[in-house]
Amino acid sequence: MQERELKEFLDMMAAEKGASVNTIDAYRRDISQFLEFWKKDCALAEEEDIAAFVRDLGSRGFAAKSVARKLSAVREFYKFLYSEGYIKTNPTANIMQPRQAKPLPKFLTDAEIKRLLQAAGEETDFARCRLKTMLLLMYACGLRVSELVALSEGCIDFDNKRILVFGKGAKERFVPAAEQALEAVKNYLPVRTAYLAGRKSPWLFPSHTAASGHVTRDNFFKNLKNLAVKAGISPAKVSPHVLRHSFATHLLHRHVDLRSVQKLLGHEDISTTEIYTHIISEELIETVRRKHPLAATDK
Repeated sequence: MQERELKEFLDMMAAEKGASVNTIDAYRRDISQFLEFWKKDCALAEEEDIAAFVRDLGSRGFAAKSVARKLSAVREFYKFLYSEGYIKTNPTANIMQPRQAKPLPKFLTDAEIKRLLQAAGEETDFARCRLKTMLLLMYACGLRVSELVALSEGCIDFDNKRILVFGKGAKERFVPAAEQALEAVKNYLPVRTAYLAGRKSPWLFPSHTAASGHVTRDNFFKNLKNLAVKAGISPAKVSPHVLRHSFATHLLHRHVDLRSVQKLLGHEDISTTEIYTHIISEELIETVRRKHPLAATDK
């Protein structure tokens, strides 16, 4: 029974809410984990059973963030069951989310970004040229890695110096692109043409080996780590998401307003963007401590 209902739920998330393939897979994993824990008809679960699942995750060492994500998936599943009339009461309605601290986003300094770009520019083969172009576009435009790898061949509007991005929920947005990033794309396109050798590809960053036809997220992630080593930066500090964080943080450092950064990042809710202000706030506090006249002490 529950396999059918789970499939209906996932189909609904894809069709009505525009959830991506990765989001659907995450829902499937998290809900299946609950169903394996429960081992009974999902329609029979009560509030205490959901709470027991949450406690079990905690006892097994899952971080609060992971527990919260899994509970959120289960909650959405039961909201669907309730709305479709499969159950008369929603057992997740009163379950509290585990409290979790929001970690500050990690970001690279301007100097570290320059070292990455320099390391990427030292090679002229197709893979390195492609990597440098992807790196520049991600940092220049604050793209998600899923958006970056799936950029279309015609996404660049050179005349208006912007790119068309397909974000979460298949939503489109235009993002302005820095001149250096656009120049990198112009230099990359002939190399791309030579790589395709007469073949056609709808992707800006094609790959002959990937099933998707374009560079995969894992491939970009691994190449970025290798590039960090070459640039003399700890690979633990570098990831696609760190580049996105760096984009947002560096704009706020240069006094770009939060609403603009929200639009550039494609955040629906500004509260998601507000976490970056904590970084700025901490720096301001330290500046006041060092620079304010009352902070000076006579020696």
